[in-house]
Amino acid sequence: MKFLHAADIHLDSPLSGLQSRADLPAEIIQRCTRRAFEAMVSLALEEDVAFMVIAGDLYDGDWKDFSTGLFFAEQMRRFNRPCFLLRGNHDAHSVITRNLSLPPNVQEFSSHSCQTLPLPELGVALHGRSFPNRAVPEDLSAAYRPSVPGMLNIGVLHTSAEDPGEHEVYAPCSVAALALKGYDYWALGHIHARQVLHERPWIVFPGNLQGRHARETGAKGCTLVTVEDRVITSVEHRDVDVLRWAAMEVDATNSDMAALSARIQAAAQTAVEAAAGRPLLARLTLIGETRLHGALLGDPDRLAAECRAAAMAAGGDLWTEKVRIRTRLPRSTDAALLAPLQDAFMGGLDDPELIESLLRDLADLRRRLPAEALLELPGDAEGLRQLAEDAWALTAEALSGTETP
Repeated sequence: MKFLHAADIHLDSPLSGLQSRADLPAEIIQRCTRRAFEAMVSLALEEDVAFMVIAGDLYDGDWKDFSTGLFFAEQMRRFNRPCFLLRGNHDAHSVITRNLSLPPNVQEFSSHSCQTLPLPELGVALHGRSFPNRAVPEDLSAAYRPSVPGMLNIGVLHTSAEDPGEHEVYAPCSVAALALKGYDYWALGHIHARQVLHERPWIVFPGNLQGRHARETGAKGCTLVTVEDRVITSVEHRDVDVLRWAAMEVDATNSDMAALSARIQAAAQTAVEAAAGRPLLARLTLIGETRLHGALLGDPDRLAAECRAAAMAAGGDLWTEKVRIRTRLPRSTDAALLAPLQDAFMGGLDDPELIESLLRDLADLRRRLPAEALLELPGDAEGLRQLAEDAWALTAEALSGTETP
């Protein structure tokens, strides 16, 4: 027997930051979460799974219209096997105002108390509780029912577990307490990175089904579990994402433009190979000390084009989501001579009142800019300092009279 464990599907949520990108083909960036869900259902049918578990955040929030719910119902009819659905923080009962009757093969865990849903013909008992509200600060697992003797027991839980703080804290619990509950498998949701917190009993975050922004890099998908004689024998992650995100960091130290282009091309080719034939959105970050710093700040479009050209040469589809210039000018005689001026230039950022005033002005400017404007304006002190450092680099290059190779 096999079953599929998925979570954090966020149906119909958009890819972050790409709405104004006219250069990205619509067929690449649209309906990504739907297409990934369709791929997951196809995988479930190919693997002949007995049932499916969705451990929260099937939806990304309230539906814009009923097409989201209709799509899920259509896919469940295609699946035509039991699906056990638990609500998380994004699709809690208090969040979703529209609803449709669930297909007969879908059972939803109660949000009032822990519920045990049995599959007696398979010897399986599933335990879970849906989120009644978006914010759930208490450990829901503490009230989960005891394991059912003689059956394969699966706990379904949306939780931040022992996450160190990278995600919002919801229904926190300890791995040790889950392991002592007596269940054979914990199907968790909420953390978007794939994690196996414990083996035998298995405590698993499958990660989200489809990366939706630049921080959700790498392969995304679900977990396929194989059971023999009520013993879990295999826990495998399967990729079903239809679009990948990648972070490419390239060191520009001691390079001229030709050498830097070669390094960017090598990084792009590596990213394309790792994407396994999927379209790729990449964030390029350049680091290191280089005389090219000023030129790089002034020509990010060329860098993005280098990535695209390298990907095409490698036989892949890669678009640059963003280019970040985190290089700096090398320390030199010119830099030493300009140091007093630099200290005065940057010293203003040590004044809290000045920082607060600048951030207010930038916030006002951001409100006035049209949505299609691609200018990045800082929203905090750290971003303001980075902007000042970039501005100083351009100033220093002009004052020193150096020519960029």
